[in-house]
Amino acid sequence: MTNRRDLLKAGAAFAAAAALPHSAFAQAAATAAAPAAATFAPKPGSWRNFEVVTTLNVAPVEGKAGPAQAWVPLPSYAAEDWFKPGESTWKTNAKTAEVVQDPHYGAKLLHLTWAEGEDKPQVEITSKFATRDRAADLSKPGSAAPLSAQDRALFLKATDLIPTDGLVKQTSDKIVAGKTTDVEKARAIYEWVVENTYRNAATRGCGTGDIASLLASGNLGGKCADLNALFVGLSRAAGIPARDLYGIRVAPSAFGYKSLGANSPVISKAQHCRAEVWLEGFGWVGVDPADVRKVVLEEPPGKNALDDAKVVAARKALFGAWEGNWLAYNDGHDIALPGSNGPKLGFLMYPQAEVASLRHDCLDPDAFTYTIKASEISA
Repeated sequence: MTNRRDLLKAGAAFAAAAALPHSAFAQAAATAAAPAAATFAPKPGSWRNFEVVTTLNVAPVEGKAGPAQAWVPLPSYAAEDWFKPGESTWKTNAKTAEVVQDPHYGAKLLHLTWAEGEDKPQVEITSKFATRDRAADLSKPGSAAPLSAQDRALFLKATDLIPTDGLVKQTSDKIVAGKTTDVEKARAIYEWVVENTYRNAATRGCGTGDIASLLASGNLGGKCADLNALFVGLSRAAGIPARDLYGIRVAPSAFGYKSLGANSPVISKAQHCRAEVWLEGFGWVGVDPADVRKVVLEEPPGKNALDDAKVVAARKALFGAWEGNWLAYNDGHDIALPGSNGPKLGFLMYPQAEVASLRHDCLDPDAFTYTIKASEISA
């Protein structure tokens, strides 16, 4: 049966920019031109190497004079089986540029400060990394090493936006009732999120990730930072370690899914977070219920039913598998920006800047201003 939320309007059409003849975008052109096959089955294969260039030109604040500073996430997450961060370099007219690491999660950022009176604060950051598809065989437990006590505690604890008590705990208990194994509980939570939420095209950016407010509202609409955070919170409340990974899409989907890739080399608005859950005997397993809801709403022709073949294929794969067309920045929460008196960030996925202690809108790259570009490179 089609959920009424499946019929919500998709909003503006998902537009693809012109392809570059030598890039991953051109390589996907033939696939994009053909009817989308109902196949979405990432599996480990060859590594791909990418370069992402982030350019900031920090705009002045009208009527306010004062020094500028900025904070830009750097790839700091690493996983031997699917993601290897490389070197980040930069060119800037900043007075200082320092790599800072969050003490709790290890998230890295470049903190820049400009001299007062600098009227054109700018920086260009180039980050390289290697990635590939990942998939877990959940048919039988493997030989994954146990999760350390420190990491288990970290990825079970509540954050400012992801509580594990109250309504979150009550909801989780109902979902996993009668389930005995971690795999059964995690899958039940994944399926519940897919069935009961929807992607809200009107949500700014990737959403706020405030899952208690989301549940209390009874209107379970949002984007990846909301829906995947909901999976993480419900899992933690069930005693299963889980985490969000914050990053950005860098290339088209190799499976022809327009909604699950970056369809232009300019990726300034292609941020996306994914989720991982720790399953005993399997280790960290990738999931992405938010992308299932994205396929429902946005995959051409749009407003697809849950039993549409493209949705079914994505739903099956995205419990256990990810496509390697994405950069992982970090898994951090409640990030305090060094040198800022402003509020902490629920997560670090966008460039941040302040002028005269006034924070720019990180969700408006054209006014900020910043541009992020991606390209596939040789090793």
